[in-house]
Amino acid sequence: MATQPMPPGQLSGNVLFYSKPEPLAKELHSKLGVKRMDGPFGFAKTGHAIPLTVGEFPLAAVTGPIIFVGDEKLPIAVMGLNSGENMFVKDDGTFESGIYIPAYVRRYPFVFANDDASKQMVLCIDRGAEFITDKGYDMPFFDEKGEPTEYTKNCIEFCNNFEVERQRTMSFVQLLKDLDLFETKTATFTPANPDGTPGEPQKIAEYFGVSEDKLNALPAEKFVELRDNGALGQIYAHMHSLVGWDRLVALALTKAAQQPQALNS
Repeated sequence: MATQPMPPGQLSGNVLFYSKPEPLAKELHSKLGVKRMDGPFGFAKTGHAIPLTVGEFPLAAVTGPIIFVGDEKLPIAVMGLNSGENMFVKDDGTFESGIYIPAYVRRYPFVFANDDASKQMVLCIDRGAEFITDKGYDMPFFDEKGEPTEYTKNCIEFCNNFEVERQRTMSFVQLLKDLDLFETKTATFTPANPDGTPGEPQKIAEYFGVSEDKLNALPAEKFVELRDNGALGQIYAHMHSLVGWDRLVALALTKAAQQPQALNS
């Protein structure tokens, strides 16, 4: 944790949800804390695609598609079909019942950021978070002696664990790359015409996923290796999660159908 103030401009990287990241320091934040909110996840309403760590795959697979994106093949949980719209976060800042909340969301407003000058990770908070305040807070960041509170220590531990899982995820992705298991996949939706016949298929998304054919074509010893190191279970969780595209489409159609009724009510 940084103990000296550091200009935010020295931090590199653009991080989803974090509008004003500042290195946590008693000199800057000794009078700040977090207030409890019934709906603390309003910030995630704009997150239709949220980073995921590999250990979360089995739990996240129940909610929706787990896909890989970009050159780095970053695994993400798809939580909406339109950019900037998370279909599982309600207007009151809570998630729909039964939806898995990614650790990336749960660690907010804390985050590790790269400090290019010192070549190390620096613990930051998002000063723009609506529940960080200098009055009426329930959980201060620092105590009267300027030491991190139990709340802050727990958050630091959570972020440390998240960083460990992030590194493990990078190793998992690299393993899939080394075995050449990725392929480009397309999610499509076939709307119905007014007469009930199938319409023209529409592309929803293009992404990277594990090829079942490539996986089945692996040499037996490689397959056993994936099984023994736990990667195979995570691969299957990803593959099974892709049926979640249908769920997202059905949910989007339901919301669209309810929209005119809401306007006319």
